Amino acid sequence: MEAGGPSSGRRRRRRRVGEVHGGGTDRISDLPDDVLGEIISLLPTKEGARTQILASRWRHLWRSAPLNLDFRGLVNREDELAGVVSRILSSHQGPGRRFCTPRRPISYGADTLDAWLRSPAVANLEELYLCYPTAYHLPVQLLSESISRFSTTLCGATITSCQLPDVLQGLQFPNLKQLTLEEVRISECSLQHMIAGCPVLECLMIHESFGFSCVRINSVSLRSISVRAQYYWRDGPEFKQLEIDNAPSLESLLQLVFRSHLHVSVNFTPKLESLYCHSYSPAKIMFGSTVIQGAKIYSLTTAVHSIKILAVDMGILSLDTVIDLMKCFPSLEKLYIQTSNSGPNNLWLRKHKKLIRCHDIRLKKIVFEWYWGIRSQINFVTFFVLNASALESMTLRIQDRDYNEKFLAEHRRKLQLENRASRGARFQFITNMCVRNIREIKDIHDFNLPDPFAC
Repeated sequence: MEAGGPSSGRRRRRRRVGEVHGGGTDRISDLPDDVLGEIISLLPTKEGARTQILASRWRHLWRSAPLNLDFRGLVNREDELAGVVSRILSSHQGPGRRFCTPRRPISYGADTLDAWLRSPAVANLEELYLCYPTAYHLPVQLLSESISRFSTTLCGATITSCQLPDVLQGLQFPNLKQLTLEEVRISECSLQHMIAGCPVLECLMIHESFGFSCVRINSVSLRSISVRAQYYWRDGPEFKQLEIDNAPSLESLLQLVFRSHLHVSVNFTPKLESLYCHSYSPAKIMFGSTVIQGAKIYSLTTAVHSIKILAVDMGILSLDTVIDLMKCFPSLEKLYIQTSNSGPNNLWLRKHKKLIRCHDIRLKKIVFEWYWGIRSQINFVTFFVLNASALESMTLRIQDRDYNEKFLAEHRRKLQLENRASRGARFQFITNMCVRNIREIKDIHDFNLPDPFAC
């Protein structure tokens, strides 16, 4: 006879129920309530609420699990949203894990939003995604009180289409690791105090925000920075300068600046590995006295040995430009190329003979977005096929219509793959996207990756 008290009896009954219905042993229900609560809190809001119908034991779990409240996808009709959110908050005990408002449109007033943020169901909130278009005039006091209320517990915050108050200058965010400010108006003093008040901040994204002209970074914890400066006039100062003075842990820098004249100065970043360049951008990035504008080197006085991953968005494919970048970043291991025009012939045999003899090409991975097989592209790719002796893989994205044996065989021959410098290198032609569209990055998690450009 099996020993055990009432709890072991319940477990036996649950197992029998699973077996009767053909689902096998129900081992998930054997997990402790706190573990099940954590699992439920990671589900989308609708799916988390639906776990209440699984079995009688599950009915109370969603109400007591940390609440993941994401407005997106909750209702089919916008005018139903306020009622659904209010019912969820009134039936949940808290604490809160995530509170995420939709980007647009807004079907509820500021007072309603204030009441939601004061609910016990979102106490000790860990993630806040708050969007309230400035056209709707979210009261500054409401926003400041909300952020103040969660300042000690927030681990991630995304603020969109809001005006942030100067009261933030006195706040500390001891647990905040991810911060996104998108289309936000904030004073320079408040922004600097906010960054300084995040001692464990790892990821910072500032996109098309305004009210400040300069951002200075002095952070021992920051690992990723993404900036997108506005290129059209808005009320307040224009974001013109990003100064990274001391960031010993910084690994990734994405200056997604396509029309703005943003100047980025990089001083102490010994671990910086990933960088993005856009050939048509008027923005400048300076590593000491080495100056890069767009994707062109204007002054190469000191090589930057830490960069290992580079993505280049080139309007016109230019081998000379890429070779100059390789000289600037001699430790480069991964190269991502995006191009929309063929450009010059990219002849290299005579022009770069000295480079081939003296320069050690350390590239291990090359990814080429949109290979059509025209002469300039063939010459460009062949340079690396015949000279990159450490190459491990090369991926070429081609059009669907070209994915046939005739095209593939012809271009394996034209690219001289049989004569490749690296005998172990793998070459593949694919039709799906092979380079992440950096311009479309919206979520901070999209660039907080070991390789932010890999698709």
